[in-house]
Parts: sequence; structure tokens; C-alpha cells
Amino acid sequence: MSHAENLPAWAALLTSALVLIGAGLTLLGAIGTLRFRSFFERVHAPTLGTSWGTGSILLASIICFTVLESRPVVQEILIGVFISVTTPVTLMLLARAALYRDRTEGHGDVPPRSVLRRPPTS
Repeated sequence: MSHAENLPAWAALLTSALVLIGAGLTLLGAIGTLRFRSFFERVHAPTLGTSWGTGSILLASIICFTVLESRPVVQEILIGVFISVTTPVTLMLLARAALYRDRTEGHGDVPPRSVLRRPPTS
């Protein structure tokens, strides 16, 4: 059922290289999650792997199916847009919820509110 044998060598090599790059970036994000100690460090690493890794894999998919179908296949761009929009928003919401929780519980390693506010302008 696979049509991979119909894929030209240049497209197969480019597709496989992009998939390997995307998988490697996603793996680095997963390793970062395990390596970092605090929640705020851990939440940053997977978002980079998600954004860049997914982008590379989607580009590989676009190339592969465009060559196989002899027409532009761009549905993956919509997937990339949704991931690019939702990943940072989710990161921000998780970080703000954790920051609020840590401030409410009185953890000492959280910056005070005054540091995050702008100084009053005259």
C-alpha cells in the first residue's frame, strides 16, 4: 500500500533528512525536559522541539506528497499554523498558572510582582 517506491531518490533523501532533523529536535526537547530542574526551565525545552521539529516534519511531508501527487500539497501548512499559534499560548498559560501557584504558596525562588511591573511614568 506504500507509494514510497514511486518517490524519486532526491525527494526520498530530502524527506528522510527532514524527518530525521525533526525527530532529533523533538528528542532534544524531550531530553531538556528530563535534564532541567525547575518547572519554568522544563516548560521551555519541549516547546522548541515541538515548533521546529514539527515544522521540519511537515516540510518533509509537503515535499513527499507534492512529488508523489504531481501537484502542490499544502494542507500541512494549516497544521503548522495551528501548532505555531497554540504552542506558545499554552506555554504562557502554563507558566502563568505555575507562577501564580508558587506566589500563592509563598515559594522563595519566585520573583516578586514588583519586578515584573513597569515603573510608573510621569
